[in-house]
Amino acid sequence: MLENLEPAKKLDAPSGFRPGLEFDGNEGTATTEGLADAPNFDEFLQQRGYSPDEYEIVGAPRTSQWQRWDGEWLTSYRFRFAKKSTSVDLPTLYAQAKKAKAPKAVKTSKGKAFVVVPSDFQVGKTGSRGGTQELLERIFESYARIEEAIKNGKYEKVVIIDGGDIIESVSNAADQHQLATNDLSPMQSVDVATSLMLDLIKMCAKYAPVTYGSVASNHCQFRHNKQTVGRPGVDDWGIVILQQLRRVTTEIGLDVTYLIPQPEDEGFALDVFGDSQHIIGCVHGHQVRRPDQIPEHWKKSTFGSQYLAAANILVTGHFHHTRVQELGQAPSGGSRWWVQASTMDNGSDWFRRNSGEDSQPAITCFELQKGVYYQGEIKRF
Repeated sequence: MLENLEPAKKLDAPSGFRPGLEFDGNEGTATTEGLADAPNFDEFLQQRGYSPDEYEIVGAPRTSQWQRWDGEWLTSYRFRFAKKSTSVDLPTLYAQAKKAKAPKAVKTSKGKAFVVVPSDFQVGKTGSRGGTQELLERIFESYARIEEAIKNGKYEKVVIIDGGDIIESVSNAADQHQLATNDLSPMQSVDVATSLMLDLIKMCAKYAPVTYGSVASNHCQFRHNKQTVGRPGVDDWGIVILQQLRRVTTEIGLDVTYLIPQPEDEGFALDVFGDSQHIIGCVHGHQVRRPDQIPEHWKKSTFGSQYLAAANILVTGHFHHTRVQELGQAPSGGSRWWVQASTMDNGSDWFRRNSGEDSQPAITCFELQKGVYYQGEIKRF
């Protein structure tokens, strides 16, 4: 009676859906066994040692179904997951451009400018102050205080000077060390840094027209085998970020003017009111080895008729501490001033270990008044 009966064929899950999990340190792929009901993917990962606090599901899962020997249908789920680089939501620039609306600037007072110098963010770097999460928290706290100052000041214009080293990069003198300590890739660092500057521009543009400038810097240089290549005023991550910001702000209609160095230069000069009384020279500062050499570099640039020659206010970054120094008389009257900007990075621990010195992070800002000589006053936010 049973001789003509054949056993039911064994139905396996498709070969591409074998249960398992692969992870390369940043992102991975997980495949469940055959399940009668849809799983909780976060719980699935947590059971295998990947906490939802540190890892997130990326995209939509793929499925494969088959019928078991007893007639029940099973489903296997394959999904991608990745390590969270930051818990702060930073949407891509394209998405921001599509949904953002140009804010209407409030009425301002004539003849007043507020200068913001975000310098040495070194996005992607980790140190004694933390990683990307801690950096973002510090920056957003500073942004909130800066916005309050701009709102209360009712300025005619806001000048934002990217003082350089906006990302950490992975091609500097200690490149092997950077590969081990950075918590973001160069691509991720550029994306986060661009989003941070876009947030700052949009915030300032609510209150006044914005001028945004970026200098070339050592951490943002185009390097190959540690050698600097290309043109400094073009082949620099800070300049690339500025170009992306220009595209986005133009699309959403923000009133922003952009300044970059000449292709063969590393900095530029800006006449804030167009009256030659407040000319800001901007350069990162890596042109010299020690901060005490900056005044001499400025003197030589003036004698050589370089872009810093006409400046009566010099703004630098690079040296990770705040300094304001009076340096003689300017051609337009008043004094020349050197403003060394604060750092916002996560800590230069190698420098602290070797020198014993350290400085508190902040964003340096100062106010200019048309017809009034600058007196060296700054604010740290």
